[in-house]
Amino acid sequence: MPLTKRIIPCLDIDQGRVVKGTYFKDLIDAGNPVEIASRYNQEGADELVFLDITASHENRKTVFHLVEQVAKQVFIPLTVGGGIQNAQDIRDALNAGADKVSINSAAIQNPTLIEELASIFGSQCIVLAVDVKQINNTYKVFSHGGRQATNLDAIQWCQQQTGNQKAGELLLTSMDKDGTNTGFDTNILKQLNQTITVPIIASGGAGTVQHCLEAIKSGADAVLAASIFHFGTCTIQSVKEYLLKNGIIIRTTDCM
Repeated sequence: MPLTKRIIPCLDIDQGRVVKGTYFKDLIDAGNPVEIASRYNQEGADELVFLDITASHENRKTVFHLVEQVAKQVFIPLTVGGGIQNAQDIRDALNAGADKVSINSAAIQNPTLIEELASIFGSQCIVLAVDVKQINNTYKVFSHGGRQATNLDAIQWCQQQTGNQKAGELLLTSMDKDGTNTGFDTNILKQLNQTITVPIIASGGAGTVQHCLEAIKSGADAVLAASIFHFGTCTIQSVKEYLLKNGIIIRTTDCM
């Protein structure tokens, strides 16, 4: 049977609070991460992503004490990212309650890191996080929370770092779409769907239930969203009901 498509709220964390911005800038406060995580768990989220968005930029470790508090509130898979650089960081994340870790900037600095960590913890534990921006009709990879440009071609980078006992999943964020609520970048989703074999989590641009459907039809296995859930534009239930009505296989919940 086909795998169920997943709805994943994201907690972008800065200074201990959930925040949300546009184009990775102009952050505004969205609330207490522990309270928000508990609510999403109750509302039927399939997974939860916790991203310490300034850890790499500030060259510090993830706020594992906060991860531990969040983990106690959720009974769904929890992915933790931001500042993950080595095997000990992954152990700390797992000990704090994470099920998976996402790695972005550290992999760019050390292209063999993903493969090394997957050999220790298994590909199912490693999520490749990639922040992309369209430049001159090609997609380029950015690091350190979108602050540093690289010359890496996004499609090639995702191919190199996923599958074949490397990252078992891809979290793709469009910087051009981030916080705009205008829809996901379906163009790159279609390209990646044709070139990589691991599940793709689409991030950046969710504004309506229709946008979530478009992302899945373009090749996403999961949709990640923040502001539409944080600020009440949509609920997890409304997204799932819409997908179900349009023939998408999802995990139903008691709320439905």
